Amino acid sequence: MKPSEDSMEALDEAIAIAGGVGVLASRIGVAASAPNMWKKRRSVPAEHCPAIERETGVRCERLRACVPWDVLRMQSQPAVEA
Repeated sequence: MKPSEDSMEALDEAIAIAGGVGVLASRIGVAASAPNMWKKRRSVPAEHCPAIERETGVRCERLRACVPWDVLRMQSQPAVEA
């Protein structure tokens, strides 16, 4: 499966979990037409992936595999005091 196909499968899963395109869009704060536009372009903007993951549980890594999410996740964790 090509990365864009997996990404679109993940987006379809997120839409289904949310309860529809409009519901997902509302929950992540984008226009109702945005998810359909992403499907047409075959790419979910990276800046929306964390909100989609938070709202649906569909991982950023599946929505946008080319972004180094592991590095970004480490940077967002609070420092551990020794």
